[in-house]
Amino acid sequence: MIILGFSLFTWFHILLSLAMLVAGFVVVKDLLRSHVDGAWMAVFLATGVLTSATGFGFPFDRLTESHYTGIVSLVVLALAILGLYLFKLAGPWRWIFALSVVLAFYFDALVAIAQLFKKVPALGAPSASTEPQFVAAQLALLAIFIWLCVKAVRRFRSADA
Repeated sequence: MIILGFSLFTWFHILLSLAMLVAGFVVVKDLLRSHVDGAWMAVFLATGVLTSATGFGFPFDRLTESHYTGIVSLVVLALAILGLYLFKLAGPWRWIFALSVVLAFYFDALVAIAQLFKKVPALGAPSASTEPQFVAAQLALLAIFIWLCVKAVRRFRSADA
């Protein structure tokens, strides 16, 4: 079944990604306040894993940049899950968790921007990855997330998790 040019599987993948982005805003804001909301974090981690995993459900004949991003994202999410649920944010797992959450959010935002440039004609062309506006958007995103990584690792210190 095709809806607005996308299959149900594609819509499922898109909705998971959007849910992760919304949850990502909340959980990163909380990390900057040295807090973890269990429900929001669970939504973020679950939608993150499912978004990355479903990315491999689309037909492909070779691994692409999006597949490598998905693999790295799954590793980062695994570190966040281990840090929170297995190691209970003890010792270095506290900063590993904070960094992993922000990086997982970054990877989803990175792919979202790439897909916007690829799918929205007003933003770019089929070769949008070389367009100046695409490069500027990705560099701005990278700068914001480097700042967020530093802030989250520094501020996520108390035992309020």
